[in-house]
Amino acid sequence: MEGSGEEFMKYRSPLVSRYASKEMAYNFSDRKKFTTWRRLWLYLAMAEKELGLSITDAQVSEMASHLEDIDFVMAAEEERKLRHDVMAHVHTFAHCCPAAAPIIHLGATSCYVGDNTSSFICIKQILTNFVGIKLLPLLPQNISIDCVWVLCSFKTVCVMYSFAGENVNDFMSLWFILWLNWRYFLIFFVTEMAGFKKSYLVTGQTYSRKVDIDSLCVLASLGATVHKICTDIRLLANLKEIEEPFEKEQIGSSAMPYKRNPMRAERCCSLARHLMALVSDPLQTAAVQWLERTLDDSANRRISLPESFLTADIILSTLQNITEGLVVYPKVIERHIRHELPFMATENIIMAMVKAGGNRQDCHEKIRVLSQQAAAVVKQEGGDNDLLARVQADPYFTSILGQLDSILDPKTFIGRAPQQVTRFLSEEVRPVLEPYKSKMDVKIELEL
Repeated sequence: MEGSGEEFMKYRSPLVSRYASKEMAYNFSDRKKFTTWRRLWLYLAMAEKELGLSITDAQVSEMASHLEDIDFVMAAEEERKLRHDVMAHVHTFAHCCPAAAPIIHLGATSCYVGDNTSSFICIKQILTNFVGIKLLPLLPQNISIDCVWVLCSFKTVCVMYSFAGENVNDFMSLWFILWLNWRYFLIFFVTEMAGFKKSYLVTGQTYSRKVDIDSLCVLASLGATVHKICTDIRLLANLKEIEEPFEKEQIGSSAMPYKRNPMRAERCCSLARHLMALVSDPLQTAAVQWLERTLDDSANRRISLPESFLTADIILSTLQNITEGLVVYPKVIERHIRHELPFMATENIIMAMVKAGGNRQDCHEKIRVLSQQAAAVVKQEGGDNDLLARVQADPYFTSILGQLDSILDPKTFIGRAPQQVTRFLSEEVRPVLEPYKSKMDVKIELEL
């Protein structure tokens, strides 16, 4: 039967089969991992030859010509026999490089390829991809550019929510982790060949597992940020102020055809919780390392590291999709403002009354009583907020009735928000974006 292949007869991680980008899935693929191992063995041989070991140009050339042609079937058979993945691939590499076979993996431990591949080359490349491609488009820019909160350039006064600052913090934390060093190895040439300018001065057989903590803590923090953003989007969608993209033939509910569930934001929240939970793995792994190391970290890291990066990749891609197509409903926002503004204006009414010669405490009590009455109309009767009408009808407020229009001007309630946003964009966002201007198809124009 069509579609009943062997791949459907076993569990497949939804992170890869359903959500992850091809690029991120490849980063943790066997091909990426084991071709990197071979490249590291080549660098090792080149460095050892440079230092005078008996290694020939022919051996180095043979290794260089077989970096990609991995016999995965043979490697699997070797691992079943040897119960050791590194030695299985040493033998598999040696099989296609008979001249170089005696010097492959010479003087190295398993962690030379294991640690430096999984937690430095892969993680550093992935984080560079995050910072340069995934996270930057989510920082606030011109309204025509993808941004985490398109409303940062929206000119309607509304009850606003701020996320951009948290994304900048996540960006800077990710950038800090990019300064990962190479695991300590005596031959400095290898460090340079692999693209690192320095190595840790002191390590054991492995790099400190606290490096995994540092990396995954940043991703977990990113998960918390995205969860907060998408939760607010869901709440505002419930108020019908905004809406995430909704395709023409998309179904929101199997039972209720009218529903337009914010399924992308819901997915982000769901996966963000998984991302935040994964940080407990490296914390516990680092805590239980013995004097040198224990091998009980191996299986755990095979799961927690890839899943953290895959999950972070998914939620960032999904969030970018949301922000690119976010729909704003100004009329709904204006209606909500009209309903809430009289309550928000009570402090300004008190200030105006005191300026006109009134007693602050007496005015407060008058406003309190009228506000409670208006609130009862809204909550108990389902009516509109009639606080303003009650103020106008009360002789106590006669002296300020001519000022009510200016007192209730929505623009008088935003304080220094425009100046704060302008300063934030110019002082925090622009310096972050500027180095990437030539690499991104965007205009760095900050407007409010």
